[in-house]
Amino acid sequence: MPPAPGLTGSTLRQVIHTSVGGPMIRVRFSNAFGSSPLAITTAHLARSRGGHAIDVTSDRRLTFGGADSVLIAPGATATSDALEYDVPALSDLALTIHIGTAPAEVTGHPGSRTTSYLQPGRWVTTAELPDAVTTDHWYVIAGLEVVADGAAVVTLGNSITDGRGSGTNRNNRWPDNLARRLQADPRTGHVAVLNAGIGGNTVISGGLGPTALARLDRDVLAQAGARWVILLEGVNDIGGARAPGQAAAVARNLVVAYRDIIDRVHARGLRIYGATIPPFGGSQYDGDEREAARQTVNQWIRNSGTFDAVIDFDAALRDPARPARLLPSADSGDHLHPGEAGYRLMADAIDLALFIP
Repeated sequence: MPPAPGLTGSTLRQVIHTSVGGPMIRVRFSNAFGSSPLAITTAHLARSRGGHAIDVTSDRRLTFGGADSVLIAPGATATSDALEYDVPALSDLALTIHIGTAPAEVTGHPGSRTTSYLQPGRWVTTAELPDAVTTDHWYVIAGLEVVADGAAVVTLGNSITDGRGSGTNRNNRWPDNLARRLQADPRTGHVAVLNAGIGGNTVISGGLGPTALARLDRDVLAQAGARWVILLEGVNDIGGARAPGQAAAVARNLVVAYRDIIDRVHARGLRIYGATIPPFGGSQYDGDEREAARQTVNQWIRNSGTFDAVIDFDAALRDPARPARLLPSADSGDHLHPGEAGYRLMADAIDLALFIP
């Protein structure tokens, strides 16, 4: 939840890191989990100067059907009108909105790894917000769409894709590192990276946020320009299996769920790449039955031939001396999430040829 003063009647400035660039943008806002309307009275976009500061000369107003404001019904989303705005690749944009009223149930992204700024009153075009309260979460923004001559890869995952263990405001999650690699290669500079990671997420049941099965349409298939999917999900399903024999059953059910996801992705004409589950020995998920389940799932990902290709994050991150554990140099310290060096190894393990038509 947002800190005091809360969203109602406040200005909220949030920073977004782009992957590809382009000459035109639009922004999606969400009230998916609200039980009452969300009123955005004004929204502006500007180039970030770092922290809470913006380049005021680059500030532009967003509109909604030509109007300055938008009222988003409970469970709904709203997309701004397209705005001519030259967006460089791998740049930081600041989205500043004033919220008239907000529901008690806030739609947000807890694991932003990015600082947002909240200040009572209307300050959307102000160069700096030094009196703002800071919070490392995103609220009510669902996506930034850039018009570009290219296509997108969607990374569907949990906290490892969401970037737990990476640096706040450093944009060094593995999808960020993949975006930098794609931009640096002339063959793939047109490929955007859409991060659909949710910390604590599961494939089948439980966890945080809608399951991968439940959110596939919203977070993957409905994304404009999506052409490829990288699926790295399942560790939280396995980790939550505590009863004797439960982990083996979870492994079997994961394979069934993966097949369903693959079929739905293929039905839309997209390609999907299966990523193996990295080691978690020594973490809260450690245990012989859960490790056996991880091996079973990874063997299926590698050998079933069902995915269009395999990205072997397990091989990239495991310690050769103790294969059930992360490399010490890749470990964030909790033995489950990679650190910044680990996220670089993950991005480096991806063959960029997978994104060349």
